[in-house]
Amino acid sequence: MSFVLDIKEKVINGYNITKEEALKLYNSPLDELTESANEIRKYFCGNKFDICTIINAKSGKCSEDCKYCAQSAFYNTNIDEYPILEKEKILKDAKNNDENGILRYSLVTSGRCLTDSEIENVCDIVREIKNNTNIQVCVSLGLLKEEQFKKLKEAGVTRIHNNIETSRQYFNSVCTTHTFDDKLETIKAAQRAGLTVCSGGIMGIGESISDRIDMAFTLRDIGINSVPINMLNPIPGTPYENLKPLTINDMKRIVAVYRFILPKASIRLAGGRGLMEDSGKECFTSGANAAISGNMLTTSGITIETDLKLLEELGYKKELCNG
Repeated sequence: MSFVLDIKEKVINGYNITKEEALKLYNSPLDELTESANEIRKYFCGNKFDICTIINAKSGKCSEDCKYCAQSAFYNTNIDEYPILEKEKILKDAKNNDENGILRYSLVTSGRCLTDSEIENVCDIVREIKNNTNIQVCVSLGLLKEEQFKKLKEAGVTRIHNNIETSRQYFNSVCTTHTFDDKLETIKAAQRAGLTVCSGGIMGIGESISDRIDMAFTLRDIGINSVPINMLNPIPGTPYENLKPLTINDMKRIVAVYRFILPKASIRLAGGRGLMEDSGKECFTSGANAAISGNMLTTSGITIETDLKLLEELGYKKELCNG
């Protein structure tokens, strides 16, 4: 039996792989790796597929210097800048997504964190969405405190999104205005408040294979079961504007190894999927079983209609996963 098949059987039987094994898997034959990852996905998750959309609810003028981000005030990217959108506009968008079969809907705001008055505004919007739709509401609002998360939960939020972005070792190369530990404390505060957490990162920002794998192990250690995997879309005006995008095979390999490390997780293709000629189809047969549909924050994504047709073609069934 090959190494990949041996590890696959161990994972199916409850084994947690080591970093050394993950590195060896990463360099294994791609077809065998992705097929085995897909079998792990089927064993633990069946054909459930968790699909969500996001809205850029507050844009630009961010105080943080994340090198990949078009919304940072440090870079000249010519994006739209605006405060939190009016409740009626967000509600209309949420209703449209609900009617189109989307399971989760996330309000995403730029900036290090929101003020208490902005949190109250978001809570009011969330209550309105909950009263008028059947959609699950998530939020991505920066480095909040536990009490703020509690208010959001009381308003009807079910999940917080906060990416750790990369490994601890590489984080300072990506951002200097907040720390990896700031991210971890935010995630733990959300968990203490009784919220589930969606957290992952960005691939193709100059990180090593070891960094990619270390990030997955951190996510496993802190109990994350919804893992967005973004592929860098190099934005003109950012420090990463000249980086070469990853290939589909790069992403398939990453997704597959993540499935071995996080066998029960919703591994969610997120930003950058629009750069893939197949819209992520091959990744969805390599271990991924969730996606962000529609447009991203400042870039175009895949339409909901296109995604729903793809899921049907692949035999997936829309269903909320992992809380």
